Amino acid sequence: MSAAAPRFPTPLILSAPAALLFAALILTPLVLTALLSFNEFEHATGRTHGFTLDHYLAVLTDSYYLEIFLRTFRVAALATAICVVIGVPEAYILSRMGNPWRSVFLLVVLAPLLVSVVVRAFGWSMLLGPEGPINAALMALGFGRMRLLYSEGTVIVALVHVMLPFMVIPVWTSLQKLDPAVEQAALSFGASRGTAILRVVAPQILPGILSGSLIVFGLSASAFAIPGLLGGRRLKMVATIVYDQYLSDLNWPMGAAVAVLLLAANLIVMLTYHRVVEGHYRRRLG
Repeated sequence: MSAAAPRFPTPLILSAPAALLFAALILTPLVLTALLSFNEFEHATGRTHGFTLDHYLAVLTDSYYLEIFLRTFRVAALATAICVVIGVPEAYILSRMGNPWRSVFLLVVLAPLLVSVVVRAFGWSMLLGPEGPINAALMALGFGRMRLLYSEGTVIVALVHVMLPFMVIPVWTSLQKLDPAVEQAALSFGASRGTAILRVVAPQILPGILSGSLIVFGLSASAFAIPGLLGGRRLKMVATIVYDQYLSDLNWPMGAAVAVLLLAANLIVMLTYHRVVEGHYRRRLG
């Protein structure tokens, strides 16, 4: 009998270029940032050297930084919740449309992604500015000029506008995999449209809602352009603090420590949320 031909690790060979690219562009900067966060910083000379945990202790024990972290995750959570409330019905309606309207409205949902976040943030600043059309309408109605910019509400509204496609697409993908006959069966047994959606459709699209929520929350918590342009200098969020430490104070180790803590806190929140929602999904569907 002839000897069997040697088996080559084809999957490993094929995935090696992508793995090397991931390591070079993602893992290496993360490792370097983590190492930088442990360096001492001399304010007089700007030199970094040695090893210290003072930057982490300063962030974790200072109420100023803790308040900024709390504000960041509050804004991200509210933006995510609003995206769920708006995005899930929008995806459901989109999935029930027929051609060509489905393609048209899908293009409408995806079109904002073709415009830079900075451009959209400037658009919101013009819309909500003291001389913008909203204030002009309020003054015409006799309410007077209102301060709409540089508040948490403004940042949340802009984040929802930017992040909504990242919620709609995963939910719409889950709905595409769902057999419409399941919902029709619930309706044929006497369930109302709302009951069929809440009790039959919603539990089966939880993976899509989970994926969209994680994407929206992660991007919102680490967003920089929108909080920086619409939140101003007074409404600080974690990403703007990192920017200030790197480019204003030139304290790179402190900026790196804040960035590492943001990444760690983000992962903890997202993994906890994933575990809770995934457990609920398994219990509902067995």
